[in-house]
Amino acid sequence: MRPIIGVTPSMEISQVKYSVMNDNVKAILQAGGIPVILPYLTSDADLEQIANQIDGLYATGGDDIDPTLFGEEPHPKLGAIIPVRDQFEIALAKKMLEIEKPILGVCRGAQILNIAVGGGMYQDIYAQIDRDLLQHSQKAPRGYGSHFVDVLEGSLLHQLTGMEKLRVNSYHHQANRTVGIGFQISGYASDGVVEAVESKVHRFVLGVQWHPEAMVAGADDTSLKIYRGFIAACDK
Repeated sequence: MRPIIGVTPSMEISQVKYSVMNDNVKAILQAGGIPVILPYLTSDADLEQIANQIDGLYATGGDDIDPTLFGEEPHPKLGAIIPVRDQFEIALAKKMLEIEKPILGVCRGAQILNIAVGGGMYQDIYAQIDRDLLQHSQKAPRGYGSHFVDVLEGSLLHQLTGMEKLRVNSYHHQANRTVGIGFQISGYASDGVVEAVESKVHRFVLGVQWHPEAMVAGADDTSLKIYRGFIAACDK
């Protein structure tokens, strides 16, 4: 049987509908999983049931994250937030960590994983980092790798890709700043921005700041290896 992957959706400010970019669905399917979109449930009983019934959690990209969740007031450059999504994803991530089930987070999802273990982040890298930065919201096609990431040797990301330098796409203005308990930084851009975080104590918990699902859609084999590794971990 193919593993069931719980996928966290985006929601409009109006809270009229959930949505998931199709590239996320296709990447999970191509890697051998069955994606299931999860509603924003916040009761402990509901979260425990979800965590027990899915084989892995896939935290997608989307809006900004409420800075009060990592101990800060809102910066003027903070974008739209959906508090109920933040609460749901962080609580579910904690449940999944407790029962040692695999998690893959992309873009915003990488930040959610880090916040769930007590990490901190930049609300806006251009306003809060006092040095020259790369273009992290690329103008190139979505599946095109616009900059490089240096990968920590021996890390999960390194094991999955077999690469010490990855070419990735980039669509973000927020980023992880400090890692939480049990996590490590496993990828940096050349300007020092954190591009990947992962757990040192769990079997498979990885967050990448880029959008590998879009690169899978562009036939990037290295990105597909990340998804295949995730699904393989969910199948154990």
